[in-house]
Amino acid sequence: MKKLLASAVTLTTFALAGCATTDANTNAGNAIGSANEIGMNIFKTAIDNQCRNQIEKQNAWRIASVAMTDAQEEEVKSRVCGCVSEQAPQQVTIVELGNAAIDANYRTQLVARVVAKSLQSCYGSIVK
Repeated sequence: MKKLLASAVTLTTFALAGCATTDANTNAGNAIGSANEIGMNIFKTAIDNQCRNQIEKQNAWRIASVAMTDAQEEEVKSRVCGCVSEQAPQQVTIVELGNAAIDANYRTQLVARVVAKSLQSCYGSIVK
């Protein structure tokens, strides 16, 4: 009888613990989701900065920008780099983002790779 009572108490304890961990898992999931969102925002900002630097280095941009006002240059840069930043999440994995959060050199290489992949297609689609 004592074994049966002990088993019942143990089962009840596990059942209640399961209910309690559901809330903890939900909170942990929310925290992970928020951290992922913050990380992605930081990544998109780095992409935008790299994109703007790369645009200014291109000969085609130098020629085209001569005929633009400062406001027009900024508008084109914003549209092109906005496109690049929006494409960035589809080009990286969560593992790559994790590595980028830990290693600054890896982050620099990842950002450069993503910008290089998207810059020409975004520039071409917006300037047309």
